[in-house]
Amino acid sequence: MVDRFRPEPQFDHRSSRARDGVLLVNLGTPAAPTAGAVRRYLAEFLSDPRVVEIPRALWLPVLYGVILLVRPARSARKYAEIWSDAGSPLAVHTAQQAELLAKSLAARDPAWRVEHAMRYGEPSIGAALDRLRTAGCDRILVLPLYPQYAASTTASTMDAVGAWLARARNVPELRFIKHFHDHVAYIAALASGVRRHWRANGRGGKLIMSFHGLPQFALERGDPYHCECHKTARLLAEALELDEREWRVTFQSRFGRAAWLQPYTEPTLVQMAREGTSRVDVVCPGFVADCLETLEEVGIGAKRAFLAAGGREFHLVPCLNESPEWIGTLETLCAEHGWPIRTENDERAAQRARRAAALGAAR
Repeated sequence: MVDRFRPEPQFDHRSSRARDGVLLVNLGTPAAPTAGAVRRYLAEFLSDPRVVEIPRALWLPVLYGVILLVRPARSARKYAEIWSDAGSPLAVHTAQQAELLAKSLAARDPAWRVEHAMRYGEPSIGAALDRLRTAGCDRILVLPLYPQYAASTTASTMDAVGAWLARARNVPELRFIKHFHDHVAYIAALASGVRRHWRANGRGGKLIMSFHGLPQFALERGDPYHCECHKTARLLAEALELDEREWRVTFQSRFGRAAWLQPYTEPTLVQMAREGTSRVDVVCPGFVADCLETLEEVGIGAKRAFLAAGGREFHLVPCLNESPEWIGTLETLCAEHGWPIRTENDERAAQRARRAAALGAAR
């Protein structure tokens, strides 16, 4: 009988205590702004039943026979507009967030280890979990970087972690963070980013809070995403002391012909411009790192549509990215949802207890 489990990394728990690990997970990005790289990324992304809830027998012929033949070249041109010398903005920001969180946690407990992964593309969730286990992490906190829960994002991440567990022999202790849409530190970090932008660029009369869209049926089938987006928006408006006339929620990134959560971002901006709104500020609270959806879809496409319809000023508020408030939020989430962060005093006390136990056993 063939053993379906992989060999496990070996480490000596007697010589060094096990580490606690954190896995940050974002959605993913192509490896390059080329049609081939985008095709490989979209094939993985759009093949996930959590993302496209259409029977496979109906969907896969459309995906491989139409979409993957037409869309990659168009999407690659969009990626090329935002690609930097360092690579994909989403990949760069996510890696930097993980690095900064690791430094922040190490200052309190050097035994913590942080890795980052992408649900689609590289680095993969399985490879990141392998690295944490090789480093001696026997307890791992999985933190999907989606403030608002949706089955197509957070639950899909859990699916990928579950697939890795199904192949593991000595599984670690795991904890998941489901969402943090109303966490006080997250809301404060968002508010700080908006205020920072206003101090540098002035303040418009209307703040648009644009969230990634979902098909309308996701709400009807029980996803709490729509409600959590509205709660985030309300709390952010309260933190910024805005009245109801000064802010509005919209949804972007519609795909296909089915009805999605409304109102849609770009048509709303066009209507506002035609009705006389001269300036808008747009923030994307559901994205913790700038990416194609924020930089190109909103910062280029929606801006172009707003100005063409008669608007005069369009300001995109940067995502949380590497702001100190956001890194502090990540550390807070780890402290609240993970295991107690151990100090040097804790470790010395544990060593004394082990020595006392050994002496007692010798007697």
